[in-house]
Amino acid sequence: MSGKLFGVGVGPGDPELVTRKAWRLIEGARVVAYPMPDTGESFARSIVAGAIRADATEIPMIVPMRTGRFPAQDIYEDAAARIAVHLDAGENVVVLCEGDPFFYGSFMYVFARLSARHPCEIVPGVSSVMAVASALQRPIAGRNDVLTVIPATLDEAEIERRIEGADAVAIMKLGRHMGKVRTVIERMRLADRTGYAAHVSLEGEQLCPLREAPDHPPYFSMLLLYKGSDPWLR
Repeated sequence: MSGKLFGVGVGPGDPELVTRKAWRLIEGARVVAYPMPDTGESFARSIVAGAIRADATEIPMIVPMRTGRFPAQDIYEDAAARIAVHLDAGENVVVLCEGDPFFYGSFMYVFARLSARHPCEIVPGVSSVMAVASALQRPIAGRNDVLTVIPATLDEAEIERRIEGADAVAIMKLGRHMGKVRTVIERMRLADRTGYAAHVSLEGEQLCPLREAPDHPPYFSMLLLYKGSDPWLR
């Protein structure tokens, strides 16, 4: 019989925000896979390091952290093949994913390659959008508000169009795109309704209005914009 593939969300960074189910599955897993940059440690693994068994087989999925293109298909094909060896042998495999597995999560690419041949279970995690809204202490949307999530990698015109049609907006993947995004928001006169957050739930958490946000934010950063009657941050 095939082993079962678990896609486990480990939340935004604070181990206390990992669900009880996710922690239990990780503690019992004999095989654990996780995304890992080509330099430095795996963020997903560091969140739940205290739950991983000392004798667990670990499968790092090396994802280059650079602006240029890289062979993503080859990376996930290789990871899926290594995971499949254990599934075919009847062993369950837990794949860790920052935030939630199906919300911009790397697990979805493994799932796409293995779910047709192996039983799967997805364990949701606290997403970055919800974590940032909580950290800023501002409800992100209510009643009939339309919430839109925008990757900052889109061009200026598309970002502006998406903001125009929404009541509340989360803008992710800022990094080197911060200048472009800031320009759009300021042009739309929404800067004072936009909050910035980075490394939410971690020791180095940063929270401030957009006007005080850095020009070169880290990867784990986000803007939340609310177009309701009250400013986003007072």
